[in-house]
Amino acid sequence: MPEIYVDRGIIKWSAFDALDGYSSMLKEMQLRLRKRPKPVLSDDDFEIMNRRLKDAIITKCEIELLYYDSGYIKTTYGKIRKLDFNDKMITLTTLEKISAFDVLTINLL
Repeated sequence: MPEIYVDRGIIKWSAFDALDGYSSMLKEMQLRLRKRPKPVLSDDDFEIMNRRLKDAIITKCEIELLYYDSGYIKTTYGKIRKLDFNDKMITLTTLEKISAFDVLTINLL
C-alpha cells in the first residue's frame, strides 16, 4: 500500500526565517527597490492640473490627488480646504497638507 504524502505546510519554510533579521531585511530591500525618481511634468500637464484645480474649487467636488513622496507615488482623496500661495501647499478636508511641487495629477470625482 503506497504511503500518503502529508505536506508539512509552513513548517518546511521556517528554516528560511531562522536567521535573525532576514525577513525585515527583505522587506526593507523591497521598499528600496520600489523607489522611483520624481517624474518630470510637461507644461500641458501643469495646464490640465490648473484647470482641474479651478474646477474642484468652484464646484467643491472631491478630488483624487496623486503626489510624489520620498521616492513613492501616493494617492489621497478629499475636497480642497485651502490653497496657500505663500508656502505652495494644498490642504484637503482630511487635513492633509501636500506641497504643490509634489502633485503629479488631479482627478475630479
